[in-house]
Amino acid sequence: MGAMTVLPRDFYNRDTLTVARDLLGREIVRVLPDGTRLRCRITETEAYIGRLDKACHAYGYKRTPRTETLFAPPGTAYIYLIYGMYHCLNFVTEPEGEPAAVLIRGAVPVENGDRIARNRFGRSQAELSPYQRKNFLNGPGKLCRGLDLTRAQNGLDLTDPHCGLCVCAGQSPDPAAVHAGKRIGIDYAQEAVDFPWRFYL
Repeated sequence: MGAMTVLPRDFYNRDTLTVARDLLGREIVRVLPDGTRLRCRITETEAYIGRLDKACHAYGYKRTPRTETLFAPPGTAYIYLIYGMYHCLNFVTEPEGEPAAVLIRGAVPVENGDRIARNRFGRSQAELSPYQRKNFLNGPGKLCRGLDLTRAQNGLDLTDPHCGLCVCAGQSPDPAAVHAGKRIGIDYAQEAVDFPWRFYL
């Protein structure tokens, strides 16, 4: 990964809310099969904690083929499909066997933005409309499409710099720029709807 510092497993092996906040400003690095490196800075995250959170796929320690990755070691990529068409990237947190993760909701391109734009819209960054620029990577499905991430990358070890997907130190934001609020699209989750577990810049 060159001179970039890949975040170690200890980074993820902590309280999920701490990790979700601490991921803001970090950089996702995706190396495509052809060797192209895509890099973007995380701007929005959401925490999910299976032991008490009805919005988490593994609420109450529910194990299914889909949720099995949530029980993996911290620092594992958990990628699932929603509505049969959008992929969502999550980073597993807390000790192995404790189902918890951080959903990456938004990011901004840092390196090879043109390739990311082509993955998203089939055109270069300079050719994007104002609407496309505003809605570039501001959603989990958009982010995965931009970085060419699918279920094929589910279970990758984010601490292995050779696996094609990792997170680097980046730059911590000014604490005053970090905001918290309710998570998005979890109306079914009863009391968990109101947990202020979304963090954004």
